[in-house]
Amino acid sequence: MTIGLTPYLQFPGTAREALDFYHAVLGGELDTSTYAEGMGEEGETKDLIMHGSLYVDRGTHIMASDLPPGMEGNGFGTMALSSSGDSTEENGRLEQWWEGLSDGATVNLPLETAPWGDKFGQLTDRFGVSWMFNIAASAS
Repeated sequence: MTIGLTPYLQFPGTAREALDFYHAVLGGELDTSTYAEGMGEEGETKDLIMHGSLYVDRGTHIMASDLPPGMEGNGFGTMALSSSGDSTEENGRLEQWWEGLSDGATVNLPLETAPWGDKFGQLTDRFGVSWMFNIAASAS
């Protein structure tokens, strides 16, 4: 049995835009439901995302929702992506994702060869979510 870790991001009303952006960059299958669809809400929350799920590949899954007005979140957290070093295709995909997520982002550490030999970089995307990339050197 394999256990997967799935980050769940909470947004202040921008979950749809963020999920659409991640879907465009990462690919996969996106499914969303609004508060109106899931709970019958009719007020200001009706069009906000109650639950969003982006399945990219086995082991790569992002879930997200909008926080209703007045509800405090605990921050976005950090998304960490790394390759195993077994596949140049895997490394290439991570480099494409870095390029896509860099659009409108603040690059905190450029994606460069780190002292341990892998490519490593950190950015904060245009929605305020922090991403770390570690691309293994062995398949580079």
